[in-house]
Amino acid sequence: MNDLKLWYEGPAAGWAQGLPLGNGRMGGVIISAPHKEVWSLTEVTYWSGQAEPCHGRSNTKQDLERMRERFFAGDYAAGDKLAKEHLQPPKRNFGTNLSLCDIILEWPAAASEGGAEMRRELDLQQAEARSAGIMNGYRFERETFISHADDLMVSRLWTEDPAGLTFTLRLEGRTEEFSSEAREPDMLAFAGKAVETVHSDGTCGVSCSGAVRVQARGGSVLAPSGTIRVERAEEVWVYTAVHTDYRQQDDAWREAGFRQLEQALVKGYDRLKADHAADYRPLLERVRLDLGTSAAASLPTDERMRRFRAGQTDDPALFALFFQYGRYLMIAGSRQDSPLPLHLQGIWNDGEACRMGWSCDYHLDINTQMNYFPAEIANLGDSHEPLMRYVRELAQAGWSAARQYYGAEGWVAHVFSNVWGFCSPGWETSWGLNVTGGLWLATHMMEHYEYGIDDKFLAEEAYPVLKAAAAFFLDYMTVHPEFGWLVTGPSNSPENSFYPGSPEEGAQQLSMGPTMDQVLVRDLFTFCLNATRKLDVDAGLQRKWEHAISLLPPLQVGRRGQLQEWLKDYGEAQPEHRHLAHLFALYPGSQITPHHTPALAEAARVTLQNRMGRIDLEDVEFTAALFGLFFARLHDADRAEHHIAHLIGELCLDNMLTYSKSGIAGAETNIFVIDGNFGGTAAIAEMLLQSHAGEIHLLPALPDSWPDGEVRGLRAKGNMEVDLTWKHGKLVHARIQALSGGTVQVYCGDRSVTLNLTAGEVHTLDGALAANTAAGRTS
Repeated sequence: MNDLKLWYEGPAAGWAQGLPLGNGRMGGVIISAPHKEVWSLTEVTYWSGQAEPCHGRSNTKQDLERMRERFFAGDYAAGDKLAKEHLQPPKRNFGTNLSLCDIILEWPAAASEGGAEMRRELDLQQAEARSAGIMNGYRFERETFISHADDLMVSRLWTEDPAGLTFTLRLEGRTEEFSSEAREPDMLAFAGKAVETVHSDGTCGVSCSGAVRVQARGGSVLAPSGTIRVERAEEVWVYTAVHTDYRQQDDAWREAGFRQLEQALVKGYDRLKADHAADYRPLLERVRLDLGTSAAASLPTDERMRRFRAGQTDDPALFALFFQYGRYLMIAGSRQDSPLPLHLQGIWNDGEACRMGWSCDYHLDINTQMNYFPAEIANLGDSHEPLMRYVRELAQAGWSAARQYYGAEGWVAHVFSNVWGFCSPGWETSWGLNVTGGLWLATHMMEHYEYGIDDKFLAEEAYPVLKAAAAFFLDYMTVHPEFGWLVTGPSNSPENSFYPGSPEEGAQQLSMGPTMDQVLVRDLFTFCLNATRKLDVDAGLQRKWEHAISLLPPLQVGRRGQLQEWLKDYGEAQPEHRHLAHLFALYPGSQITPHHTPALAEAARVTLQNRMGRIDLEDVEFTAALFGLFFARLHDADRAEHHIAHLIGELCLDNMLTYSKSGIAGAETNIFVIDGNFGGTAAIAEMLLQSHAGEIHLLPALPDSWPDGEVRGLRAKGNMEVDLTWKHGKLVHARIQALSGGTVQVYCGDRSVTLNLTAGEVHTLDGALAANTAAGRTS
């Protein structure tokens, strides 16, 4: 764990080289240079917009049937026209998450005369950003962390210069309605409102209140004209707190930060730092990963990434660092008590997505889901809980959308949502009519249960939400007159298009029964059916779900050998498209596996090869991560490794945060999007351990370039923890700790063994899967 650092020589040139910190609510990106330090501050609830009712017209089942008649008749243009009339709401005050402010520290120009040098690092083991170097002939040190234990940002600055520390500190708001003032000689208070005019009308949004307080040993601290000035101090500590009025019932939030800063002064820096580490480190240390090392591991992080970009991927430790960085970002961005889950940029925000047609929101057709792909397998299931709460709230909000748009029971949400409970379709049917977006997000409840086997969670949280989702689809779906299959629609396959006839006739986006929908609905009905049996409830619904499952379309192979993305084998209008939604059946689902459905697995491979072969492939962060995940599930180790190396080398900023390329999906610039970090982390875990389809696979996609290594603490479905050691590409030792009872089939290559599990037992396996069982700890 000692090499778990991102480190760099020289100053940070901007946000893309800044180092991210967070406590699950507050976020900070530390942009450090000798003469200037900028702390970009964010808060996950600081949203523009407001809660609004569904904006569509009140539709009936007859309206829906009129649309469907046109699609069934092959008149896609007429069907789309009706869908736009009935299922395309206007864009109003949807909103976006916004940055709060920059805290700017500046040293006198004379301090940098004669040159300066520095090293910057993000210590994943301590969750701390540091910079150190020589300025004006004397050494300086700075360190910052954001404490979950004390809910504030804490910084320490020191120099050996006998003249001490002399600098100014000021605040610069990132929204128009932002102000700051000196409240004490050592404190700046600030207030703001999250308003903007791209995603809302510029009048509505969340308000914030916070403060920055400076404590010094020696020297002086004054706050003239709204700027704190520190002169000739031996050592300085800076404490920052902020709160918002999101879901607050009174005005106590306005003063909460000031009380925290008083407590911080009493507690002191050393105690704050110790409590921060004690709160954070046990989470990171749940999983240890060693993939081996090389000479490149001694280089600065950005140089190692550039080697990947040049095709020099002989640096297995960089894959391990990227994996643990993803886990670090999960802990920093999503804690058990976080008020909201991770959005498009986690809890951070460089401002780029907010100023254009994009939004720093909850996209429900890949981005939000991918944020939580590694949560369970990487032993951070408690970080998954903010998403569980969000899904429950989305389900409540989605009842009105189900009735207003479809005249149906249950709940529905579409392509994206916000903090205000938006569940309507997007304001353009070509991408906005993703009728299973909310359901896809709700499958994370299935994952959370299948990993933890918490029957209380199943009965009280997961099953009620999923049962209501199933009620919607039972009421909403219809039988296809040509095939006799039960199908969704009109809906799209995110965010793709197809040719129903010849290309000259034009492309369409909406159809009946796209594959993505059918895969999700099958998983939903199957999970609900199993849950009713487990909980011994709703016998009448069991029969309905059994019948519905029998009518669902099968997965199909198209004329080019590919897995069909739509119910019919349409021509692809965008064969270079970034989305691969229908391959949910391969990952994170399990309807396709090499072991049980080899023909479908081969069709999935053809689909991937067709996309990869396109010179105009929309090469973005989540697509690269998906390629890694899909090839891991296909047990294709070298291709999985290739795509994760591509993600790290080609689609990461210097601070190793992933991004989406300019020009794709309307992006005006390269935009930081955090899902690639989490998708890549999940892919590395899947290369080492898989536990879908009711069985465990050890080292299913181990590349030749990771010949020796070990991993400790990965989680498997069925409530198990797994440790693995391998040499020369072969399993040497496996340890499986059962935290619940059951039976599981374990595979490694062509060998397998059946384990009968009792809670508290530890099963050890050698390279031939010969087993030994012993009593183990139960927690």
